[in-house]
Amino acid sequence: MSDLILEAASMSKSFAGVKALRAVSFELRAGEVHALIGENGAGKSTLIKIITGAVTPDAGTIKVRGEQVPRMDPRLSKSLGIAAIYQQPSLFPHLTVAENIALALESGSAWRTLDWKARSRRASELLTRAGASIDPEKLVATLSMPEQQLVEIAKAIGADARIVIMDEPTASLTEREVESLFQVIARLRSDGVGVIYISHRLEEIAAVADRVTVLRDGETIATKRMDEVDRTELIRMMVGRELGSVFPKREITAGDTVLELRNVSSRAAGVYHVSLSVRKGEILGIAGLVGSGRTQLAETIFGLTPADSGEIRLRGESIVIDSPSVAIRRGIGYVPEDRPRHGAILEMSIAANTSLASLRKVASHGLIDRSRERGLAQSFVKQLRIKTPSVEIETGALSGGNQQKVALARWLAVDPAVLILDEPTQGVDVGSKAEIHSLMADLAEQGLAIVMISSELPELLGMSDRIAVMHAGTIRGTLDRKDATQQAILSLALGHAA
Repeated sequence: MSDLILEAASMSKSFAGVKALRAVSFELRAGEVHALIGENGAGKSTLIKIITGAVTPDAGTIKVRGEQVPRMDPRLSKSLGIAAIYQQPSLFPHLTVAENIALALESGSAWRTLDWKARSRRASELLTRAGASIDPEKLVATLSMPEQQLVEIAKAIGADARIVIMDEPTASLTEREVESLFQVIARLRSDGVGVIYISHRLEEIAAVADRVTVLRDGETIATKRMDEVDRTELIRMMVGRELGSVFPKREITAGDTVLELRNVSSRAAGVYHVSLSVRKGEILGIAGLVGSGRTQLAETIFGLTPADSGEIRLRGESIVIDSPSVAIRRGIGYVPEDRPRHGAILEMSIAANTSLASLRKVASHGLIDRSRERGLAQSFVKQLRIKTPSVEIETGALSGGNQQKVALARWLAVDPAVLILDEPTQGVDVGSKAEIHSLMADLAEQGLAIVMISSELPELLGMSDRIAVMHAGTIRGTLDRKDATQQAILSLALGHAA
């Protein structure tokens, strides 16, 4: 008997005349981790949606444990033991962890008697198996993104899934949490579960996967055993060209100080006594572990949680930033970490998203000039190489990396003096990552002051002129590029002395 538990053969799918998949085939064995990689827009998400029944293919067949499935739908997919864990967890924020797990796993009459203690015990057991120490009675709204992902894994374990799809599962996890996740994956494998692992972090793929399938432009490029390929070969197959450098840092002479913080605190944000500066043409990296206050510092600078003490100076002038509108008017742009909630409005078109922070540019007598708005968007589509058939389509129809580029376009359209980028390449493929880094280098060369928050040490080391390291809501130390090492950054991030 074959150990194949999933076979997707010759899958094709088009959306509005655009070919998302062209005769793509993929298979998964019991107890195997099979990585699925490719640039954003390569077709990974469409293939996964077909496997989970969210999208119906135009052509192709699916077999689960040797049995052909005439028409897959989400309910049938779940009953066949297929579970998907996405980068953005689909949990109910105002319910507890135990309630969310119960909703996914329990069945029966709405009028049945509920054993709340048994629910909580069951949730605790599943969370422990997922490697999570989370109180099952906590509201999901109070959990961090990594904790929410672990709840999703617990749900999949509880459903006794035999095919588990993990879509960018480590995008917001710390190094320790990644290690815990790999231990969970090892346990799943030993139980005969097949795992489809989607990630842009190629070092993880090498560590966890048995085989890898590469997609490019909706087609299968190759399926290889991991011991047959290296990082360079994977990148070449993904992008269809040799990739010179993911971190195209250029030597730029920094100019005058543009933004300076002097002993800035925001009790509401959990930011305390922060002093830093960034100059024209400089990329200042902000490092720190999850919970160190990096994003909260960005929100303070942008006026989302205003400073309640200290001084913010812009181009030498002391200013008060008590709202985002003031920050924008002063020339500060902010691309946040959470793309679906704050980065881009997915239900709006690319054109509308691009002009959202700079409506004066495209308005005439109080009315938006749609032709001017389209022209603005088209210029950024070209500059940022956004893959789209039109600037009129909904941003949500784009791949994750292209959504990130739309979010970036919105803030570049305001012609900022300072641009804050929170995890600018999180969940972005290696080709798009190189393009965004190249664009950052271009912007710095043009005199823009950039503050880059990142969890990826290679990105911080590769792109920053200086790196300020946060711990417990304050700057623990600042390292010049020549002095910065992974060890030095981690030491400061853990709260050790400089």
